[in-house]
Amino acid sequence: MPGFLIAAVLVLFVGILALNFTTGEKKIEQSVERLYAAADPAFARAMGVLLGPAILQGNRFEALLNGDRIFPAMLASIRDAKKTITFESYIYWSDAIGKEFADALAERARAGVKVHVLLDWVGSNKMDPTHLATMEAAGVEVRKFHKPAWYSLARMNNRTHRKVLVVDGKVGFTGGVGIAGLWTGDAQDPQHWRDTHFSAEGPVVAQMQAVFLDNWIKATGAVLHGDNYFPELPAAGNDAAQMFSSSPSGGSESMHLMYLLAITSAQHSIHLSSAYFVPDKLSTQALADALKRGVKVQIIVPGEHTDAAIVRRASRARWGDLLAAGAEIHEYQPTMYHCKVLIIDSLMVSVGSTNFDTRSFRLNDEANLNIYAADFARQQVDVFNADLSRSRQISLHEWQQRPLSEKFLEHAASLIGAQL
Repeated sequence: MPGFLIAAVLVLFVGILALNFTTGEKKIEQSVERLYAAADPAFARAMGVLLGPAILQGNRFEALLNGDRIFPAMLASIRDAKKTITFESYIYWSDAIGKEFADALAERARAGVKVHVLLDWVGSNKMDPTHLATMEAAGVEVRKFHKPAWYSLARMNNRTHRKVLVVDGKVGFTGGVGIAGLWTGDAQDPQHWRDTHFSAEGPVVAQMQAVFLDNWIKATGAVLHGDNYFPELPAAGNDAAQMFSSSPSGGSESMHLMYLLAITSAQHSIHLSSAYFVPDKLSTQALADALKRGVKVQIIVPGEHTDAAIVRRASRARWGDLLAAGAEIHEYQPTMYHCKVLIIDSLMVSVGSTNFDTRSFRLNDEANLNIYAADFARQQVDVFNADLSRSRQISLHEWQQRPLSEKFLEHAASLIGAQL
């Protein structure tokens, strides 16, 4: 190949790579000023007006711990569907649970239910083609998000990391779980992960449906609407909530801003469960500022049982300022810890697909359910404390005394932290 062609190919490759590593939007570059506490009505107004969508009253939620409770609840809801099923997931692999979901979705499609499944192209690359064939033969509409094509190479690094299931427009599920054998069981060993998913009923389910529709339109150009997808939703409980989402194609910094605003509003406590904790400078500063004003900050991350050793190294490289400021960082011991839950002042719970890292804050399509309910939040603090009892705290002294070889590898991993 002539030299000029080689040069042209290299320039094209570098250009595509650069486009995949940036959103083209302005980054948040300054700390968010603290103007109110999480208990102040101004906080809810900011979350529901400045960031949106509106906070809706009249919802009911249930926390489902680990696969033994998560998957039966999701499958039971699918099998009870009468009109529509919309399902978006990052991970969908070729395990027995993948077949069970494929069979349940196919059965409902054969029964006349409109079934729409949106899977990330990267996250579903381990999916058994027979599962896909089973669903499509039954009439399930299956689409892959950002499947590579010559005209979309600049979007290959933008994945849908969202995990949303809505049945008949009335019942919703979201959290950290993918469809794979690793999520089955009860976190009893390293082959069965610890995770939490949440079911929802009430008006907020319409917002969950809208989040699914956002990416369905991107993938298909088709608009799903009408009573079968957006029925009238009476109150199902007493809790307020909003379904929050972000995307590089429409507000990539909004999830980052939401987290910063919540942390900045904390007055008493921050409980953070994070499967992939690689905080940027602003997030670290927000947490350190919270510690300075007397907020107790406790963080649980994976320990030696992790599916991404390089992420763990990048994470540990960034703990120094937080540990020095008084944050408690605990590593979960029994198995991979895949929870993604933020609890502010035992008043607000944010749960969903978002990791505490730059990839989630800027590159992925993410979705979190924000629940504003003290009783529910206190229950999730109890769950957090149960996980804490199975975790090991890392002290500042231990972190400082780790071997030079570990420090070098962690620093090297941290340099590419934005892409992890």
